[in-house]
Amino acid sequence: MSHDDIAIDIRSMLERAEPHVTDECCIYRVPFGIRRLNEDAYTPKVVSIGPFHHNSHPRLQSMENYKLHYCKTFLARTQRSLDDWICYIEEIELPFRRCYSDPLEFSKEDLVKIIFVDSGFIIELFWKCYYDELAKDDMFIRNPWLFTNIKLDLLLLENQLPFFVLDSLFNSCISSPSSIIPSFIELTFEYFADFNRSNLLYDNVRIRHFTDLIRTFHLRSEPGPPRHLELVKHLPSATDLLEVGVRFRAKVKSTCLLDLNFSKGVLEIPQLIVEYWTEPLFRNMIALEQCHYPFESYITDYANVMDFLVNTSTDVDILIKTEVLVNRLGDTIPVANMFNGLLNNITQTSGNPSYLAICRELNAFYRNPYQHLKWTLRRDYFRTPWQTAVNIGGIFLLILTLVQSVCSVLQVIQQFGVNPIILKC
Repeated sequence: MSHDDIAIDIRSMLERAEPHVTDECCIYRVPFGIRRLNEDAYTPKVVSIGPFHHNSHPRLQSMENYKLHYCKTFLARTQRSLDDWICYIEEIELPFRRCYSDPLEFSKEDLVKIIFVDSGFIIELFWKCYYDELAKDDMFIRNPWLFTNIKLDLLLLENQLPFFVLDSLFNSCISSPSSIIPSFIELTFEYFADFNRSNLLYDNVRIRHFTDLIRTFHLRSEPGPPRHLELVKHLPSATDLLEVGVRFRAKVKSTCLLDLNFSKGVLEIPQLIVEYWTEPLFRNMIALEQCHYPFESYITDYANVMDFLVNTSTDVDILIKTEVLVNRLGDTIPVANMFNGLLNNITQTSGNPSYLAICRELNAFYRNPYQHLKWTLRRDYFRTPWQTAVNIGGIFLLILTLVQSVCSVLQVIQQFGVNPIILKC
C-alpha cells in the first residue's frame, strides 16, 4: 500500500470518528474495574432490556417469547397499527443510539426490533400491574420469584431503554389525551412504588431511565447545588464511637435515606432494611453516579459514611440493636462485607457538605479525652443500676473511713501534747 493510499484511509477513519459519549448519553457499560468485583450485581437474571445484553446469555432466552406476547397484547389495546410504531421507532433510532456509552453494533433493522419488543413488553407489564390484570391470564409471570427478579432486572444500569422512548411510544398509542388514562410516568411510579421511600410524586419529575429513577427515589426533592472537592478522610467505626459514648438512633420514619444527623452525642441514621437485592441496587446507583453524576454523588457519599462505620460484624450488631439496620440476610458477616465492598475501585470526586460537618463533629467527639474518661468510668463502674449503687456506696464508705482515720490521728497528736491546728471531727 502506497503512502497516498494510507493517507486516504486515515482521512476516511478520521471523518467517521465521533465521540462515543455525548451530552445525550445516559446509559453506560459499568466500568470494567468495578464490574469484575461483582458481575452478578450488574447482569440481568431473567430478562434483557435494550442492546447491551441482547442475546447475551441462554438463561435470558426463555423470556423472549413472553416479551413478544406482551408486545402483541399491548398493540391490541391501542388504536395504532404496527406500521405506526415502526415508523416512529425508525425516526428516533439515531437519538436512541446516542443514549448509550458504547457504539451499538446492530443494524438499523435489528435495533428497531429490539426497541419495539422491549418497549412493548415494559409498557404492557406496567399496564397490567397498574390495573391488577396479572391475575387474569398470566400464571407464569405471577410467580413471586420471577416477578421480583424482573423488577430488579429493570433497575440495572446496563439493562435500560431511554425513558423518552417508552414515554413517547406510550403517548403515541393514545389517540387523544384523557384524564382517565394514566400517564406512563404514573404507571412507572406505581410499578416501582415499593422503592419510593421518599414518597416522591410523579409530577414534574424528569428521569433518564429506571436506574435514574431509583436513585431519585433516594434523594431529597432538591439535592442542592454541586459540591466542591472535599472528602471524608476518616471516621471511627460504630464500635469505636460506642466506646466513647456516642449513641446510635434509627430514624425509622425518615423518608430520605441520606438524612444523617449528629447532636448531643446522638448519631441519627435513617433505617435501612438490608435484603438480597440491596447490594445490586446500591452498586448500580453508585455506578450511575460514577459515569453520569460524578459531582453529585449523593449515594456514593452515603455508602462512604456507612463503610467507615461498619468494619466488622460487631459494628453491624451495634447498628442492628439500635434498629439502624434491619438484617434480612441472616448472618451479619454478609452485611459487613456488603458495606466494605461497595466502594472498591470507586473514585470519589466530591463530598456532601452536611456529611463532612457530621464527620468532623464525630471525630472531635472521639478525640476528646474527657469523653474517653467519662465513658470508661461509666463502662467499668456504672454499667447497671446495681453496680452504680454499690460503687457509690463504696465511695461514700471510703470517704467516711478516710475522715475517721484523720480524726484518729489528730486525737493521738493531742494526747502527746502537740498543739495542732484544731479541727473538729
